[in-house]
Amino acid sequence: MRCLNGFIFLLAGFVMNAQLPETDLWLFKIKTEKKQLKLGEGKNITGRKGYDNQPFITPDNKSILYVSIREDNQADIYKYDLAKETATQLTKTKESEYSPIYTPDQKGFSCVVVEADSTQRLWLYSLDGTLKRCYNTGIDSIGYSTWLSNDTLLYYKLTAPHSLRMYNDLSKEDKWLCNSPTRAFKKINGNKFIYGIKDSSQIQYRIYNTLLKRSDEYAVHKSTGEDFIWHPELGLIKSEGAQLFVFDDKLKAWTLLFDFSPAGIKKITRFIFDSKTKFVVIVDNN
Repeated sequence: MRCLNGFIFLLAGFVMNAQLPETDLWLFKIKTEKKQLKLGEGKNITGRKGYDNQPFITPDNKSILYVSIREDNQADIYKYDLAKETATQLTKTKESEYSPIYTPDQKGFSCVVVEADSTQRLWLYSLDGTLKRCYNTGIDSIGYSTWLSNDTLLYYKLTAPHSLRMYNDLSKEDKWLCNSPTRAFKKINGNKFIYGIKDSSQIQYRIYNTLLKRSDEYAVHKSTGEDFIWHPELGLIKSEGAQLFVFDDKLKAWTLLFDFSPAGIKKITRFIFDSKTKFVVIVDNN
């Protein structure tokens, strides 16, 4: 489906036929001074009018996969080479691809695809962007997803109300977890993941243990901003306006990590760190 007209653009948080935001990908270096992380120089790596969004840093920290919508109103996956500072188009299909992430075996990537009849399912691709297959034709209405393992998929389902589900490909169990989830949810380790439940005034962050099959409250933030990550060393980090805040588990309080407003950033809608915390990529909704 090359045209976005008639598609309820839930992947970007907009309604039918809404104008897409002007979004850019920025890359900021991170320095360590006296055991403190400091924000270094930043660069707009897309630098054009239009929609460039949903970044994913490859496990080798050499490239960034992202979604770009250009003159034909088609959402495709691009790959930005950090060393060469060049972008290459990976997908060019009749459908629209969103939210690229590597599969657990790192031999390919998955995307949420808007098919010809507006069905939204997860599809698998080789690393060069060659289409492989639909992950599971029985699972549709997917908004966002992440892999917990080779056999387990965590995904946001466009039900009424929207819900968070966990699907196991071995048992074929499609488990409901909650309603009104945030669009972000992240794996912590082999048996835990963190997700958010939103209401009109706050986000409640919860950690689910797949072994115990139990969910416990971890933190709360008086905001409706949905974007957060789980950093292996720093823990829970969320965006708010042009700033990133980290949750101090011992103090049970949020503290400022980085402020991007001096660089002219207005509103961070997505962000991701490389595995060595040498740089961070943010999406500026300008």
